[in-house]
Amino acid sequence: MIKDLINKLTDAFQKDEKSNIGKLFLIVDEQLTAARKTLTTAEKWRDIDNAKGRGLDLIGDNVAQNRGRATDEIYRVLIRGKVARNISDGTTNRIIEALAKTLNCAYDEINIFTVKEDNEDEPAAIIVKKAPLEALNKVGMSATQFSSIVQKTVAAGVRVAYINLNGTFSFSSVPDEIETSQFGFSSDGTDGGTLGGIFEPEDDYPLPI
Repeated sequence: MIKDLINKLTDAFQKDEKSNIGKLFLIVDEQLTAARKTLTTAEKWRDIDNAKGRGLDLIGDNVAQNRGRATDEIYRVLIRGKVARNISDGTTNRIIEALAKTLNCAYDEINIFTVKEDNEDEPAAIIVKKAPLEALNKVGMSATQFSSIVQKTVAAGVRVAYINLNGTFSFSSVPDEIETSQFGFSSDGTDGGTLGGIFEPEDDYPLPI
């Protein structure tokens, strides 16, 4: 920008960055660059995926979601969850949709069944048979915290019986024979089954939901 400013001078001025007028333009250029950077950051932080710190707090305030002790990563999950729960009607598909939007993952990464569908006699209870382990580990969310989000997402009076955090990996069903399956070992790093487990922080804490 400094060169553009200097080139706009009339021939009555010395068009050199080392001249007195050039040094003044350097100061102006620094201030304009800083202002542009601040405005660009402010615009970028209007997006929940990019906002940080106080900028993210302001987005949370808009939906009345407290941060508590949550990190920026988990706070984004809480904000998305608050919005998603507001439009959920409590049906299984809506619960899956709300959880997927909350964790920013694909719908097929979550499977939910009623306890009755699992051949148990309890009318108002669900089972999360498949959970988005990668999404949970990415934001550093514990199993307890995820369970709290699921319980807040289901309709009032519905109990979350349990959440399966196992992976999809399995060995061959036929001993001593090679079996090709999408749940076996990976052939190139992009396929194969997934292992279970989830990140468990030492300083686990309840979420303000």
